[in-house]
Formats: sequence, C-alpha cells, structure tokens
Amino acid sequence: MSEFQIILLLLAVTIFAIFFKQLFSGNHPKRGVDFEPKTPNNQVGTINRPDKIFKKVEQTPQTKDRTKELFDMAKESLNKGDKEDAKKALDAILIREPNNLEALRILATFELEDNNLKEAKEKFLKILQHNPTDDLTINHLANTLHKLGEDQEAIKYHEMAINLDSNYAPYYFNYANTLFDLNRLDEALSLYKKALELDSNLEEAKKAIREIENGSN
Repeated sequence: MSEFQIILLLLAVTIFAIFFKQLFSGNHPKRGVDFEPKTPNNQVGTINRPDKIFKKVEQTPQTKDRTKELFDMAKESLNKGDKEDAKKALDAILIREPNNLEALRILATFELEDNNLKEAKEKFLKILQHNPTDDLTINHLANTLHKLGEDQEAIKYHEMAINLDSNYAPYYFNYANTLFDLNRLDEALSLYKKALELDSNLEEAKKAIREIENGSN
C-alpha cells in the first residue's frame, strides 16, 4: 500500500469515527419529538391530587401522558380556588387536542359561571357536534340560551335533556326556572313538583312551589 493510500485510509477512519460519535451522542435533531404547546403563561401550578368534581378522563391509546398531567394541574388549581390557573391548563390541553370534550366542557362551564354567555354557548355547541346525546351539556346549553334570551331554543334543549335522562331532578328544576321567568307558572309548578319528587332535598324547589301556590291564592 502506497503512502497516499495509507493517508486516505486514515482520513476515512477519522471521518467515520466522528460520524458515529455524533450519531450516538444524542446531539442531533430527532424526528417524532413533541414540543409542548405555548400559552401566555406556562406556569399552570403543580399537582398533588385530583379534584373530585372533574369527570374521569377516559384513557385511550391516543391519550398523551402530558394531557393527563395538564388535567391534574387544572384539578389541583381548582382545589386551591385558582380558576385562572385551571383555565390555563385546560387551554393548553385544547392547543394539543382541539376536540378534547372534557376540557371543552369544563371551560364552557367556567364561561357560564362568569356570565361569558356567547363563549359558553359556542363551546357547548361544539361539544354537541361530537356528542349530541351528552345530556349534561344539553342542560348547560339550555341554561345558557335562557340567559341569552333565546327562550324557544332553551326550551327545546331543556326537553332534550329530560328525554335523555328523565330521572335527574336538576333537569326538571332548571326547565321550571325558565318557564317561571316566562310567567308560565302552571307548567313551572308541575316541573318543580317533579324535581322535588325525584330529590326531596331540593329546598329551592320547595320555595318556588310555595311562591307559586301562595301567589295564585
């Protein structure tokens, strides 16, 4: 082997050595790595335990561990009374999974509580596009529509919720409230009584019944 060939051989060995060192060092771009979604404030709190008011998130092969962590963060923040931090965690979930129905449902409920009615309506309707028989969401949407003054639509959704679960007292109570506000007192009275029949602890239903009956005397 000539001196020139020896030099070429040494050069080739050196190049391969550098290549394999770089390959196994981890200092190269990787495919398939997920980057965390960015939110206006990435600090969404820490998690020690779940909050019982959240529904259990169904675990599927598509459910990411990070999504569960974000749900846990939201639950813990809500346990601490920090709704804003909970919202940030839920918003981060929707950045990752725009059609995550549980995150949408909780955020929509927050919007309803905060009287952001148009935003609540939009989120509830989006949930129903994916799950049209979600009676809890239908009930929330009916309440939202009533607050918006869209009472005919509200009545339609109240009746849908009752048809889907005819043994749940709050659905009758909420429907009765809408009818009471519309001065349809006889119908409201019947629904308040039905709600009380299903749940004898509904003190507000008892008060409403007394108010209607005393007012009609």
